[in-house]
Amino acid sequence: MPTVAFILADGSRREFDVEDGKSLLDVAWDNKLDVEGACGGVMACSTCHVVVDPVWIGKLADPSEEEEEMLDLAWGLIETSRLGCQITVSEALDGLVVSLPSETRNLLDG
Repeated sequence: MPTVAFILADGSRREFDVEDGKSLLDVAWDNKLDVEGACGGVMACSTCHVVVDPVWIGKLADPSEEEEEMLDLAWGLIETSRLGCQITVSEALDGLVVSLPSETRNLLDG
């Protein structure tokens, strides 16, 4: 079972054993982390924005055009930013480290 580490906005680290096939958004929800995911994981918002550790970014598939468009709406966007709903955990990602931004912007609240 792969392990994923989340660095929280306060700098603390939480590690979780994760079933293959779960998205990072689902992992965050399952473990009551402060990740909104306002659209329910259908890539219609940017509130599941995570920052992938630079060591891991090259091991992920490139973001789709739709993901890049949603990321443009994210607060605190950096080069290794991704949407947690679009990263699926697998054995190949055992040890993945992501950070949660200190803020998110929910455009669905209008």
